[in-house]
Amino acid sequence: MMKEPFTPNELKIAVIGGGTGSFTLLSSLKEHTSRIAALVNMADDGGSTGQLRDELGVLPPGDIRQCLVALSRTPEIRDLFNYRFDEGTLKGHAFGNLFLTALEKMKGDFGSAVELAGSVLNIVGTVEPITLTNVHLAMENGDGSVTRGEFRIAEHSFDGHRPKMWLEPNAEANPMAIKAIEKADMVVIAPGNLYGSLAPALIVPGVGEALKRTKALTVYVSNLVTKPGQTDNFTVCDFADEIERLAGTDFLDAVLYNTEQPSQDLLEKYAKEGELSVRVDEKALRDAHYLAVGTNLLSRAVWKNTNATADPLAANRTLIRHDSDAVAAALMRLYDYARPQ
Repeated sequence: MMKEPFTPNELKIAVIGGGTGSFTLLSSLKEHTSRIAALVNMADDGGSTGQLRDELGVLPPGDIRQCLVALSRTPEIRDLFNYRFDEGTLKGHAFGNLFLTALEKMKGDFGSAVELAGSVLNIVGTVEPITLTNVHLAMENGDGSVTRGEFRIAEHSFDGHRPKMWLEPNAEANPMAIKAIEKADMVVIAPGNLYGSLAPALIVPGVGEALKRTKALTVYVSNLVTKPGQTDNFTVCDFADEIERLAGTDFLDAVLYNTEQPSQDLLEKYAKEGELSVRVDEKALRDAHYLAVGTNLLSRAVWKNTNATADPLAANRTLIRHDSDAVAAALMRLYDYARPQ
């Protein structure tokens, strides 16, 4: 994709995820390095993205759009790509989703569409779909039945079951995404919906193997709160264990977690029903095979949901967020301390 000018000592950072977790982290990481590769899950099928997939047969543009916008250096174009229609036949659609869809139809290749959109947005680094296969997420429930679709799975209750997940049809990893993992100095698994945003990226065949063999420092930024029905009572270690289980290998070098728990007042005002702070099991973290680093990563600014009417998915997202600047700074310190020799 775009070639960026850089200084030789800039870190090459690959960020794996999708959705709001990647968006906020990328927005701050671009202040530290221009050598960023955002590797984005491609199983989104809700809201505007789901409608475009169903009606036009395109690959999902939503999470790709968010990452492009996060890395953009042109505020006016960034705002345009995030503009969401709130009436008429286009109600609920973000302009950037329509733009990417039109480019894919025009060029016949989603990868080329993302590259051109990156040029229009004047992005720092690159954005790479984790796969270019038109996939949907599937999951085996505890009773042996199967639930299909990222949106359905994201809202599903597991009743303590840690699900088997796969992509349909079988996905092929994007070679550019694998190369970004292999060539990075640091690979970051962004915070986000564990089974809805992170799993669809980690279970792509070849991704786990690349994470295991890369010489990069591999870091997971743990979530702040649990998701009712899916990660109830999860500790930091539980989240890290699931990240590695989904990837199929113990690849983590470090886990970065928050130590400043949201106040009860903040939880009561802004947490979704059933959300609780992720617990820190200090003994388990000391015994883990990865380095566990805790610091204050909690944002004091409450995220404002401005698209709840036009974007029904936005209404279900937590308002308690990481301080992305603090996370980015902590990642830089962590790399200086634990960088591969």
